[in-house]
Amino acid sequence: MAAYSSDVSRRDFLKAGAGLLGLTLTGTAALAAAGPFKKVPPLSFSTLGCPDWPFPAIMDFAVKNGYSGIEIRGIQRQMDLPKCPEFSSPANITTTLQQMKEHGLKFVDLGSSAELHHADTATRQKQLDEARRFIDLAHELHCPYVRVFPNRLPKEQDRQATVELIIRGLKELDQYARHSGVTVLMETHGDLVETDLLEQIMRDADGRNIGLIWDIYNMWSITHEPPDQVYPRLKKYIRHTHIKDGKTVGGHQENGKIVDGKEQYLFLGQGESPIFEAIGLLYQGGYKGYYSFEWEKLWHPELAEPELALADYPKKMKELFSKL
Repeated sequence: MAAYSSDVSRRDFLKAGAGLLGLTLTGTAALAAAGPFKKVPPLSFSTLGCPDWPFPAIMDFAVKNGYSGIEIRGIQRQMDLPKCPEFSSPANITTTLQQMKEHGLKFVDLGSSAELHHADTATRQKQLDEARRFIDLAHELHCPYVRVFPNRLPKEQDRQATVELIIRGLKELDQYARHSGVTVLMETHGDLVETDLLEQIMRDADGRNIGLIWDIYNMWSITHEPPDQVYPRLKKYIRHTHIKDGKTVGGHQENGKIVDGKEQYLFLGQGESPIFEAIGLLYQGGYKGYYSFEWEKLWHPELAEPELALADYPKKMKELFSKL
């Protein structure tokens, strides 16, 4: 995975990030306050943002817009990736890898839909089998990560029993991935977004081939835990990130959480989240993974078209990290 470096002090970065945090960013002029950063970190985007694009168009767009990685979460609405034509046979995989190489791109994560909270034996087996198939595919694609969900804390199940199911699932997948070169990443998602619980699960699962995807907005929009409290506790587990911005419309607070609200996703810097603060913490903390843009167009068709959203993100990140 690509690394990056900078001759800018951590204090300068955090100072710039703090300045951005207090602004409503509506254009590139505001982002120029980011200061004199020399290098741009590795950028990727999730194909969730372009659900109708064929794979050649995805690669071409990535190169044209300065991305170095692609996170695969479905291709043309086929979410079961081993069934996608690009990955459906050894010959097709060889062709796909050659195309990626010619474009100078890397697969950075495969997004499975596997959920680890289910208690029903048959359902649980089906979910774990999906994760295993994705691990096998990631191994063939030389892709370092497979995403899984925790995902729920069902009211009809004992809370601690559900947590134990998730931990056991991670341990099983850790063992399965042990010699694959693939790490299984649990996304901060669904009902499991509190730092205390995430830290407990990762600590108790304790596997060499497991880690976290820090979806910053997923967590913050529910818990409003400040990134400077979240990141130090989860830092050693974070291998990948999902970057997005937005605001919660409606809803009410209940036990310190916002419930029954509707998320309105916005271009980076136009929302209410402390996204720039979180990016600053990752940067100054030595994070060397991808900053992966997740524009949830598949689930929210009312969002701006991918040609606009996926082009805007690298511009914002470059303006943040580069001296204008």
